[in-house]
Amino acid sequence: MAVSPLTKLYSGGGSISVSLHGEKAVFSELASTYPLKLLAPCIHDKTALVYLLSYGGGLVGGDEVDLNVNVQRGARLLILSQGTTKVFKTRIGRRQASVHAKGLAPGLASSHHDTTASLTQQNIAFRIAPDSLLLLLPEPVTCFRDASYHQRQTFHIERNGSLVILDWITSGRISRGEEWVFSRYHSTNEVFYDGKRVAKDTMLLENQELGPHIPERPLRERLKPYSCYAMVIFYGPQTRPILTDLASRYDQITIFKEKTPAQLIWSLSSLEAEDQGAIVRVAGLETEIVKNWLKDSLSRLEEAVGRDLYRRAFV
Repeated sequence: MAVSPLTKLYSGGGSISVSLHGEKAVFSELASTYPLKLLAPCIHDKTALVYLLSYGGGLVGGDEVDLNVNVQRGARLLILSQGTTKVFKTRIGRRQASVHAKGLAPGLASSHHDTTASLTQQNIAFRIAPDSLLLLLPEPVTCFRDASYHQRQTFHIERNGSLVILDWITSGRISRGEEWVFSRYHSTNEVFYDGKRVAKDTMLLENQELGPHIPERPLRERLKPYSCYAMVIFYGPQTRPILTDLASRYDQITIFKEKTPAQLIWSLSSLEAEDQGAIVRVAGLETEIVKNWLKDSLSRLEEAVGRDLYRRAFV
């Protein structure tokens, strides 16, 4: 059988492909280039584990990451990150790690400074084959002061494929007085099932001047009192046990008017009448409160990937 050629990667590019060999998951491809780094410490039966990392502990202005992920029939892939995804302060000019996006050869810098080039971008495309499972459970994104970040993730699911997507953000480095003081955060998640779009979620947060006659209202005022917001998308047959539990819990919620805000609030919205999926949104006064809620609410994923791998997601 002919071996397919490896994906050609440019700066910031990466490729993950997981398949089954007998009853055990194997990596058909695992490759990345600076500033992206992929670490695969273990495989547990049908489940492969990959950590998404970045050199230097975070992403800086101008970094661009383009990753393609393929989960083949029957395989399971758990994607985590080591610590929060830090997005550092925006800097004027272009970094060498991302020049290929403007048509230049890797390693060559442009001859002029471009303020838009300092935007930090991450684009990930996922393909989930029949009977396979993708669990994307990274740590939250933490944007530093004046950071500008754009993330786009697309998920293409074939029949009977399943996924759980966690996308969340913190207010920043509160200990340094950086609470919702980044410039821009834009995250989009789109889910397609058999070619039909079944979900699209977009979050856009900006600190910007609205004009001389419009009172300025910074993000901190708009988002208070909560310092962590999370979104989880569930889709496919392997997520039904979790959705059943969450729906039961949500039906029991009673809303009262309170003098002080609740430590955590959450909601659940179904995606389709056939109960194929749902979106859960969570907000908490502190990141740890949200993390503990997620750890408890998603605990039935242990049945799919095993307790040891699941516990790595919310350490």
